[in-house]
Amino acid sequence: MTEAIELFATAGLDAAEVIYQDDYRSGLPLRDRRAAEEAKRASDALGVPIIGLTPYTTGINALDANVWQSAVDEFRGAIEVAQIVGADRLRVYAGSWHPGDRDHQAHWERLSEALRTLGPEASQAGVRLCVENHFGTMTQSASETARLVREVDHDAVFVLYDQANLTFTHDEPFDEALRVQGDLVGHVHVKDLVFTDPDAPFQASETARVAASERAVRSRVVGDGVVPWGDILATLARLGYDDVLSLEYEYRWHPQDLPDPAVGFARSAAVVRAALAEVEAVGGAR
Repeated sequence: MTEAIELFATAGLDAAEVIYQDDYRSGLPLRDRRAAEEAKRASDALGVPIIGLTPYTTGINALDANVWQSAVDEFRGAIEVAQIVGADRLRVYAGSWHPGDRDHQAHWERLSEALRTLGPEASQAGVRLCVENHFGTMTQSASETARLVREVDHDAVFVLYDQANLTFTHDEPFDEALRVQGDLVGHVHVKDLVFTDPDAPFQASETARVAASERAVRSRVVGDGVVPWGDILATLARLGYDDVLSLEYEYRWHPQDLPDPAVGFARSAAVVRAALAEVEAVGGAR
């Protein structure tokens, strides 16, 4: 974890969102207080605060009571670790959901129950739960994500807006996505891509990533792909979003697509900062 914080510092990033998962060198292990305290010391020393954790928990829509409870408890552990490292947000996968799965309403109700259970605990800890637009979950589209967050209706539960995900799943374009869920956004993931076949239907048998045999896109440094981040950031600003933009660099999953992380993070950050400066300049001229 310390090496990851050092990488972010070297790349000139302002803060860090870190993976919360066992057996991953660049992440924080589950409920490991000692590792969390070490990461906090490193972030303080390097001036790179940890602002968010990214769990990979998918069982919060499970019908099996033991699986569901284990997933809820895993998020409770993430809330505890977030407090140690100083993070104020958690990425949330809206359970697990794939084509062919059954009993949608029952799974949806368990998902809502989990967020209603965790919401007050997160709020008390000063942590927000940000439900991501993400394939392989019950909130692949912006409309599904907005529906869930509105139904849960808790001040600690937000949308994690990820336009790149919406783009490669052929869901809402950015203007429609932000019209549907823009008032609910509590966190934003920034990444870019190009299509190898824009007409290929989206498919993914996993939740965390798209397998190589199923991919119809390639990951790119922000600004080198098809996601219109300048327009997106301008729209977010008009909607009043003035919070974190987190660069999601998929080198872990697709290293063949991207330059070395130190290079890619720095280039992506430069593009985002330039776009933000332009948004500010245009806004100031009005």
